[in-house]
Amino acid sequence: MNDLDVLRVFCAGDGRHGNLLGVVRDGRTCPDDASRQALAAELGYSETVFVDDPERGVVDIRTPGTRMSFAGHPLVGVAWLLDIEELQPPAGSVWARDDGEFTWITARPEWVEGKRTEQYATVAEVEALPAPPPGEGWLYAWAWEDEAAGRVRARGFPRRPDGIITEDEATGSAAILLTAQLDRALNITQGVGSQILTAPGADGTIELGGRVRFAAPGQAGREARAGQFAGS
Repeated sequence: MNDLDVLRVFCAGDGRHGNLLGVVRDGRTCPDDASRQALAAELGYSETVFVDDPERGVVDIRTPGTRMSFAGHPLVGVAWLLDIEELQPPAGSVWARDDGEFTWITARPEWVEGKRTEQYATVAEVEALPAPPPGEGWLYAWAWEDEAAGRVRARGFPRRPDGIITEDEATGSAAILLTAQLDRALNITQGVGSQILTAPGADGTIELGGRVRFAAPGQAGREARAGQFAGS
């Protein structure tokens, strides 16, 4: 696969951490649904994006098991890689911008499906949770690190029936959902040390931002095989 890029999305300031993303720049190399799903499963990243039209930003987002209409970290990553102002996932038009350090997308919280947030009293309680906590369904566990400053500590647990992924290092869609619920800008530290920024818009949209870097091929492969990251 000569046109595969592997990115880290929502890196910390020193470039570490972040959620891995595979991007197939030429979607024509996998022209049908079956071949795309097979490749996404083979690569094993939480999401793989197939670029169908790089000029118009038409993209197809796949987990190892399904197709997604919207996901946060894949769209932030591909916006950085393609350096374009608009993306077209199945959910709808997504505007993008880059401020020199962070890449931002603008999306609607109603596009986020199947995730639930739960507030804990302290950061220590969030950090002490087992991976995954008991229960069913996608859980975004969070606590205020500094409420006045909008700083949040979060962990994401897919709790999928297949049990392949236990914890998500950085989840853009869950950050969008939490921002809509709290109706304020947030600076989220998730997982081991990823950073996600958000801000609500006047029209009900949420802006989602983070740093993106290319992943070192060997390290990316090891992390994907270890199943450390999960979607969106």
